[in-house]
Amino acid sequence: MNKYEFFPIGYVESCFKQKFAIPRQPGLAPSARAVIRLSKEIFGREAVEGLEMSSHIWVQFVFHETLEEGWAQRVRPPRLGGNKKIGVFATRSTHRPNSIGLSVVRLESMDFTDGVCLHVSGVDLLDGTPVLDIKPYIPYVDSVTEADNSLADSAPKKLAIQFSSEACKQIETLQLTVDTDLRSLIEEILSLDPRPAYQHLDEERTYGVRLLDFELKWRYVLFEGETRVEVLALNP
Repeated sequence: MNKYEFFPIGYVESCFKQKFAIPRQPGLAPSARAVIRLSKEIFGREAVEGLEMSSHIWVQFVFHETLEEGWAQRVRPPRLGGNKKIGVFATRSTHRPNSIGLSVVRLESMDFTDGVCLHVSGVDLLDGTPVLDIKPYIPYVDSVTEADNSLADSAPKKLAIQFSSEACKQIETLQLTVDTDLRSLIEEILSLDPRPAYQHLDEERTYGVRLLDFELKWRYVLFEGETRVEVLALNP
């Protein structure tokens, strides 16, 4: 069997500092932003000349935090409740024979003041992710209008979000320090319900994750028969 070696062309600086709560697909949280910083030792602005003509780009990357966890022939996708197994190649599981991911993201801008930096949004990329390749998204071939997938035939149902008075005050203050709409980012992420699919409602349990430079805290509550997310705090 032939072996091939690849090197990272750059790394991701993302608002997502932990794997937990990252959207399971790109584009589901449009306010989620990141910077792809290309290696200054190798790449100049010539490498991305013309890329500004594309509104979106494909990013090939490494699932670097799951490399040591290995892979299996069959996995449990969240769409099936985390209990039923299907073949790994029928899913987008991070646990793959070759830990390579592929995401389409919006190209917001390019910056050349400190090397080549691509500012992107709608990301599902963890901070520190090694990038292997970048390609332009070409709508007439990349968008297949008649395509279907019976496992994931529609976007996930979103939960309603409510903010505590403390969280509202904190967001108002912290918004001055970030370049994205903080409230929208939180709503987009938590409405997708990042809990493992097998977990049931526990109103006493508090969840937390590092987002940007903050610690986001929330819980799940039952309101008129429906599960909602209550954002509790956003601490530095």
